[in-house]
Order: sequence, then structure tokens, then C-alpha cells
Amino acid sequence: MSQSILNKTPETLFLNSVKKIAIVYSSWHQSIVENAVKASKDYFEKNGITSDKIAIYMLPGAFELPLHVKKLAQMGEFDAIIACGFVVNSGIYKHEYVASAVIDGLMTAQLESGVPVFSAVLTPHYFHEHEDHIDFFSKNFTKKGTEVAETCIQTLVSLYSLERNTDKLTSSPNNYRALPS
Repeated sequence: MSQSILNKTPETLFLNSVKKIAIVYSSWHQSIVENAVKASKDYFEKNGITSDKIAIYMLPGAFELPLHVKKLAQMGEFDAIIACGFVVNSGIYKHEYVASAVIDGLMTAQLESGVPVFSAVLTPHYFHEHEDHIDFFSKNFTKKGTEVAETCIQTLVSLYSLERNTDKLTSSPNNYRALPS
């Protein structure tokens, strides 16, 4: 049975055309950051992007994210790239410079390559390695991982619609809806 034209929404057309999505993450505070990676991967899989279309790369720290993201974007194999990292205050205020460099680098990689880059790089003002903070930030990274994956799909569907002229974008929030779970 052929698929009805009514079922050919930008979302379904997009899902059939996805090449690959990269998730790049830093291993600094790995047990916390991996929550975002897992949540993103789970969200993608629940929304029709199979695990063979998700490439995952682990790097030493957040500072290394922008260059790796840029190189991946230049390869032309990825529809989007998500960067996950945790930049914490070590007491010398270096974290503010690192966080700024990372976010600026990710934005530059996106704008220069045309490949959408999404950030789940978090910079808390205070983090101490005790159970309460580890638990709090682990849960927060899980939430952020889901949110960044949802944002990634919504943005890619929107860009796909623009490229295929299948949908006219307006400022209406209804144009940016989550795919059904």
C-alpha cells in the first residue's frame, strides 16, 4: 500500500531524509554529561531517528568541542551536531572564559558551515563534587539532553521545510511543535 500524500508532512519527509546527527561530548564530569547524551539519543530514537543515524564522539573537555564540531561539519556527513559539556568554576574564574570560548566557537562553526549546531554545554555558577550537586546536575543534563534533541529536530524540520518550500514559516508557535512520542 502506498503512503498517502496526507502522511507526507515536513516531519515525515524530514525523518526519511536524515543522513546522520552527531553528538559530541566532553568527558570532564563524564558521569554527569553522559546523561545529556543518553537523553538525546533516546529522544531521537523515540522520534524515528534510528541509532545507526546517530554518531557519538567523546572528547577530553569542553574546550575541545568547537574544533571537533567544525571538523565534523566540514565533512558534510551530518545534518546537525549537538555538543554537550560541563564547564565548572574551579575557583579561578577561568570557567567564564572557557564557556564563552566554547559557545562562541560552536556558533562560529555553525555559521561558517551551515550545519546546525546545538549546545547542551552548561556552566553552573557553583558546582561541588558532592552527592547533592552530582544528583541535581545529572537530572538537569537529562532534561537538557531531551530539550536539545527536541530543538534539533524542530530546527531541522523547519530548515527542511524552507529548503523544500513545503511549509511557509511564520512567527506562529504552532510551526515549531514536537513530533509525537
